[in-house]
Amino acid sequence: MDPGDRRDEYDSIFFRTVERNVALPGLKKTLRVMGDYGLTYAAVAGVFAFTDASAEKIRGKKDMWNSVIGGLAAGSVMGIRARNLRVGLAASGACAAVAAIVDVSGQTTRTPIGREYLPYPTRSSSTD
Repeated sequence: MDPGDRRDEYDSIFFRTVERNVALPGLKKTLRVMGDYGLTYAAVAGVFAFTDASAEKIRGKKDMWNSVIGGLAAGSVMGIRARNLRVGLAASGACAAVAAIVDVSGQTTRTPIGREYLPYPTRSSSTD
């Protein structure tokens, strides 16, 4: 057997061991952190959407205040996650403010195709 073959075999075994003992725990930790952030933001978005729709149904109106209420509830999720009242209050205020700004400015996530896509109706129209 050639001494070079033994060296290649040793390197292969050594690097597989190092890779398994270093890379795998690092990958697991990275995936855990990504999952934690993903679940947190999924909860924030879910609470916002649920509260926004519930406020609209209860109030019987589709206006910016529904989004503000949703923003307040969504921000509280971040406070619960951080286990800190101050973080919850700050996040609630920030989410409510952003929701109000987006609603008042008429920003949308859809491309205009000849119709207006506003968060709430601006005029009554029966030709839709």
